Amino acid sequence: MSTWTSHYNRQIDQEEQQLYDHLLDLVQVELPSQMVGRFRALFIDGTGYPDPEIAAALDRITTSKTADQEFQYVLNRCCHILINRWQARPQLQAAIPELISIFESSPSRPTTEYSRSRSIRRLRELVKKFVESEQYVVLRRLAQVMAHSGENGSLAGSEPIGSLIRRYPYLYEHCLLSEGSTYEHQQTIKQLQARAQRQYEVDLSQYVTYQVRRSQIARTASPQTASRILQPVKNPTLLSDKELCVAIKQFAGRSQGSCTYRDMAQRFLTHSSQTQSFRSFKDDLYEYIIASVDPEYGKRRFNNQLYHQLKSTLPESDAQRVNDFLVVRTCSQLLNFLVVESLQKPQHYIFVDLISNIGPTLATGLLLKIVLICRKVKPYLEKRFSILFNHYETCARDAVQWLVQAMENLNVALSTNFSTIDLSFINQIA
Repeated sequence: MSTWTSHYNRQIDQEEQQLYDHLLDLVQVELPSQMVGRFRALFIDGTGYPDPEIAAALDRITTSKTADQEFQYVLNRCCHILINRWQARPQLQAAIPELISIFESSPSRPTTEYSRSRSIRRLRELVKKFVESEQYVVLRRLAQVMAHSGENGSLAGSEPIGSLIRRYPYLYEHCLLSEGSTYEHQQTIKQLQARAQRQYEVDLSQYVTYQVRRSQIARTASPQTASRILQPVKNPTLLSDKELCVAIKQFAGRSQGSCTYRDMAQRFLTHSSQTQSFRSFKDDLYEYIIASVDPEYGKRRFNNQLYHQLKSTLPESDAQRVNDFLVVRTCSQLLNFLVVESLQKPQHYIFVDLISNIGPTLATGLLLKIVLICRKVKPYLEKRFSILFNHYETCARDAVQWLVQAMENLNVALSTNFSTIDLSFINQIA
C-alpha cells in the first residue's frame, strides 16, 4: 500500500471530522474568494472566524497531544477539500494558487481575543511547521501546475526548475502527491496528468504536421511562401526546432538502421525468450544496451561499469531460468545505475557523464530501450526523474540546462512510444 493512503487508515477524531464536514458544505455554495477569506481567518489569522464552534474545534485539534505529528496532515486535507472541488471546474482553477499562497503571508489581524491568545500562538507555530513540511512543498508544485499565467512554465533562464513542472506530466504522480494524500486527491492528480499528457501529444502532433508540410512546400517554393501558406505552429518544448526534430526522428523514426526502438526491443524480447539462464540474459542485455553507445565513449569506462553492474545484479540467480521478477529487478537496478539511485543517495554522475558525452537524446534512448523491454519499470524511470527534479527544484534553469534537456527528451520519448500518436512521418523532413 502506498504511503499516502496508509496514513489515512488512522482514526479521525470528532473535531477533525467536524472541520472537514464544515469545509465540504461551504465549498459547494461559497465563491472561491469567500473560501480563501475563510481559510485566512481560520488558519493564518487564527482569529475573527465567523463560526465560533469551528474555531473551538480547531483549538482542540491544535492543543491535542498529537498536534505536532498530525496537524500537517489535517491542514493538508483541509486544503485538498477545496482544491479537489475547484480543480474539477476549469473556471475555478485559478483560485488554487491563490489558496496555496496565503500560507506565505503574515497574519493580518492582531491577537485581540485574550482568552484564546495561547491557542492562536500555538496555531501559528503549527502553520509555520506545515509550511516547512513535504506536504506544503507538494502543494506549491501543484500551484505551479495550476497557474494559468505562463501556460507552459516560465521561459526565463533565471527561473527555478520548479517553475517548469507543468510541462512534465510524467512527474505529476511522484511530485504532486505526498503522505496523507487521500484517494480523491490521487484521482484528481491522475486526471490532471491525463489532461496535460493529451494536450502535449496534440501539440506535438500538430507541430510535426506543420514542419512536414512546410518542408514539402519549401521544395518547390521559397520559405517565405511556405510561411504565407501555413499558419505557424509553436514548438511545444524547450528544445530548439532542430533538437526537437532530431529527438522525434530518434524516438519515433527508424533511427537504428532500418529499425525503430520498438523493433529492437521486440527483437530482444523474442531472442531472450529462448535464453537458458539469467546469466545469459544479462549478457544479452549488455549487448543490447551498448549497441546504442558510441564505441569510443563506451570503451573508456562506461561499458566496464555497465558490465560490472549487470554481473553483480542477483548473481545467486545466475543459473535460474529468466522470470518476470528477475527482469523487473534487473531493469529497475539498471535505472538506479544509469539515472539516480534514491532520494537518500541522489548521486547521478553516470547520468551527467552520459549526457555530456553522447548527448541528452542518445542518453534518453538508452533509458527508452530498457522500459520498452520491461514496461513495468516505466513508473520507476519516472520516479528517478522526479528525484532529480526534487534535487534541483530551486536551482536556476540556466545552471542545470542538462536536466531540462533530459526532461524534454524523456517527454518526447515516452509520448512517442507509450501513446497512440504516430509521428513516424517526421522522416519526410529532409
